[in-house]
Amino acid sequence: MARLAGVSFKTVSNVLNDHPQVRDTTRERVLAAVNELGYRRNLTARNLRMGRSGAISLAVPELSQSFFAQLADDVIQVAAKKDLVVLVEQTGGDRERELEVLRSPRLAQTDGLLFSPLGLRPEDARPELLATPTVVLGEPLFAGPVDHVTMQHRAAARAATEHLLGIGRRRIVLLGAHDGETATVADLRHSGYREALHDAGVALDPALVVPIDVWSRPNGARAMAALMDTGAEFDAVFAMNDDLALGALRSLQERGVRVPQDVALMGFDDISDAQFSFPSLTTVEPGRHEIARLAVEYLVERVGEADAGPVPARTTAPDFRLVVRESTTR
Repeated sequence: MARLAGVSFKTVSNVLNDHPQVRDTTRERVLAAVNELGYRRNLTARNLRMGRSGAISLAVPELSQSFFAQLADDVIQVAAKKDLVVLVEQTGGDRERELEVLRSPRLAQTDGLLFSPLGLRPEDARPELLATPTVVLGEPLFAGPVDHVTMQHRAAARAATEHLLGIGRRRIVLLGAHDGETATVADLRHSGYREALHDAGVALDPALVVPIDVWSRPNGARAMAALMDTGAEFDAVFAMNDDLALGALRSLQERGVRVPQDVALMGFDDISDAQFSFPSLTTVEPGRHEIARLAVEYLVERVGEADAGPVPARTTAPDFRLVVRESTTR
């Protein structure tokens, strides 16, 4: 292979191990030789030689929640391109279960952890719990050599609310608030909603802020029905995620409320079902594919610290975009 590509054996090794310091033209020649010869790497031997398993862990709250299921799919696809297997487990968003994941001896069987916690408290974020390379999918929680890949929750929620205001809606329901939380996903999205109303000169009506603990379709449907039973007047709904929005859509339609003519509806996450609902759902695409890509790449770099040297902690939030569909356009 080295002879065919006109390079050294070391260069071939660098290309096959995705070493960054290889010229693009050289990499192309080596990969062309790989394809011509039909070469397949012995990944087991490589991992044993490097003291690695070739597997990473992904811990998410619930695969029944569409966003986390699709995020897991994205992570698996990105990892596969790096010859990594992903072991997925659910925590239910439960604090004790999340702590158990961090303490689990099973982590020793993988090279690193992608971790999406919901129940952990700031006092739980102790460095001694991080016995394996870790990237957190969520708001900054841990200090030390841990990367965080998150979303622009506040800015995206503000943009979503501004979209509803921009089409003339003034009585906007916030569906899915979490009372008493600070600096969480729910709190940040709630803040974006409040800021947009304030800047538009629209008074915040507490009766239109609907708390929901678990952001699921059944809970969205029940909460929407309960709000309508109170007789509250509203002309738009901003749901904290698409599952809540799709549940709310069901209840609205059951009561004969026209979407978007009577009530405009906005979600968050841009799950695949959003484009197939009737009407299709306007939502926020928070950069899920980029989150998966960055998380896996950061973890690979963390795992390689022993060879390449320490990597400084990073926190990043990809760009988001509004996806405007039928639920807010007549």
